[in-house]
Amino acid sequence: VAEDLLLMDLHCHANNVAHNTHEISTSQLIVRRGQPFSITLELDFAFSTSESLKLTVETGRFPKPSRGTKCTFGTRVPMCDVGTKALWSCSINATSSLQTGCVTLNVTPPADAPVGKYSLSIELGRPLAVKESLVVLFNPWCQNDWVYLPDEKERQEYVMNEQGHIYTGTAHCFSPMFWDFGQFEEEMVDICLKLLDVNPKHKRDPEDDVSARCNPIYVGRVISAMINCYDDMGVLQGCWDGDYQDGVCPTRWTSSVSILQRWFQSGCKAVKYGQCWVFAGVMCTVMRFFGIPCRVVTNFVSGHDTNNSLTIDQYFDEYGLKKMGKEDSIWNFHVWVEGWMKRPDLDQDGRYDGWQVLDPTPQERSEGMFCCGPAPVSAIHDGHTNLKYDVPFVFSEVNADVVKWKIKADGSKIKMKYLTDTAKVGQKISTKAVGSTAINDLTNTYKYKEGKDANANSFSQ
Repeated sequence: VAEDLLLMDLHCHANNVAHNTHEISTSQLIVRRGQPFSITLELDFAFSTSESLKLTVETGRFPKPSRGTKCTFGTRVPMCDVGTKALWSCSINATSSLQTGCVTLNVTPPADAPVGKYSLSIELGRPLAVKESLVVLFNPWCQNDWVYLPDEKERQEYVMNEQGHIYTGTAHCFSPMFWDFGQFEEEMVDICLKLLDVNPKHKRDPEDDVSARCNPIYVGRVISAMINCYDDMGVLQGCWDGDYQDGVCPTRWTSSVSILQRWFQSGCKAVKYGQCWVFAGVMCTVMRFFGIPCRVVTNFVSGHDTNNSLTIDQYFDEYGLKKMGKEDSIWNFHVWVEGWMKRPDLDQDGRYDGWQVLDPTPQERSEGMFCCGPAPVSAIHDGHTNLKYDVPFVFSEVNADVVKWKIKADGSKIKMKYLTDTAKVGQKISTKAVGSTAINDLTNTYKYKEGKDANANSFSQ
């Protein structure tokens, strides 16, 4: 540090409390975008407002103003390059004592800043500079952030709560499983940032990937792919055959923290083993860490449509015996997460804003990767299956008809219409209630009540 600058105080504790990040750390500056934070410079000379005070923030290996990953700004005049995408700002706080060289700055990251780790350098007109670092997260408290959630009780549940319940069993006999999300354990900063940095999109084009981290739609989709290990250096390996000898039985996990720590400390080697509730629990942790409101959702009697037919097809021979092979299936239950965000990419009027299904369990490929979503719950409800991402697949999980086919000796097939079941799939879709241990039934947000004509209408769309 240059001799003229005696001290730079990031006010980590006060800032982190104001930004609802103090549970992660009080020694590392962690702020939320769209909300000001304060830093104090203590100089050994009087500071004049006519002096040039220049701040530069950068994130990623290839920071550029045009990509929103670099911004130079100051207290006097706009210093940003023309075409700067994410505009930071600062002002001198009235509590400053300029004559004694004590300058407190209010710095505001834009509500569309990429999330991640930033360097912050400050230069004065004379040859004097100091560099610090900070972490920027999404901000559900900020109205201009795409993850803005208006209800404080919901923010406390879906962003700040480190414990919860995941429901398993059957629609008629289910039980809550305690789960420790632990999104504010101190090591989570390094773990969750590492998870973004080793994703295949970052390896392919780091400049583009870091720039796209301004978008919760993009970040949610990346996290969905990175929780499983099937295309990348993801966190968890799945196992459904009952042989867990070289790993941990999925039913033994009760915490995301130990799983994420094992992955991180092993150099990003997949942790063995997970099933749907484990994948979803870990994803909820990472989403809440980044500030995207998130909840774990269980769908009882969950369809798995392998061929995009929007039906669950089962095949029988002429004697009524089930034919084996790669057919659609039905699970007792399946677990995914919902993340809360705007979807201006789909509709400018906000029709598809709000809860989005994201599913990290590897089931079917989406755009070549084992990931799923974000799929707007409102689009699933209304059967708008042409929308991004993966709406047809999730629609089938909650609302597909179970169709039985008879395979004749010559290989032709006949639909057994009288055996079609329109009500079996998608029962008691549930999550933990806000602020209590009660169950919150979400079924009506995913589908019309059975028997209503709207179900058939939504399917036809």
